[in-house]
Amino acid sequence: MRQLLIAFLLLFAAPTWAETRDPTNHFFQPKFGDFQAELDAAKQQGKKGIFMFFEMDECPFCERMRATILNQAEVQDAYRAQFLLYPMDVNGDTEMSDFQGKHTTEKAFAFSHRVRATPTLLFFDLDGKLITRHTGPTKDKAEFLLLGKYVAEGAYATQPFTKYKQGK
Repeated sequence: MRQLLIAFLLLFAAPTWAETRDPTNHFFQPKFGDFQAELDAAKQQGKKGIFMFFEMDECPFCERMRATILNQAEVQDAYRAQFLLYPMDVNGDTEMSDFQGKHTTEKAFAFSHRVRATPTLLFFDLDGKLITRHTGPTKDKAEFLLLGKYVAEGAYATQPFTKYKQGK
């Protein structure tokens, strides 16, 4: 009987193990540092826009999001279907070109978009215009998925996310 109970528990526990994947490889796309080209790629792929996850080393909230939300297969699949996804280091000296083709660094790009806390989640439309900002971690996977849906559906144009959440 005990072996049957263990087998039963393992049967239902196994799918939850399979649902997590490394966010570096399965959530984020590799970035090449030319965000004009990334906008073109997003358009060609039929995406709704570009999502940037601004983080820094030693940020416990960033790490919590990576370990409990961004590693979920459901989240990865939902976001990858709608957006191109990039991590951004708020202290990074990595050179890049912004959406207008201006040469800058990740740190300067973050500063120019008033990223003052981490994580900061920014969504840009296909013209490189900032359309949604969420400062701080989402409370859980459901809220993060709802945030993506809010942007993908275009609800950001008519109401703030806090109001959108209340109606869902």
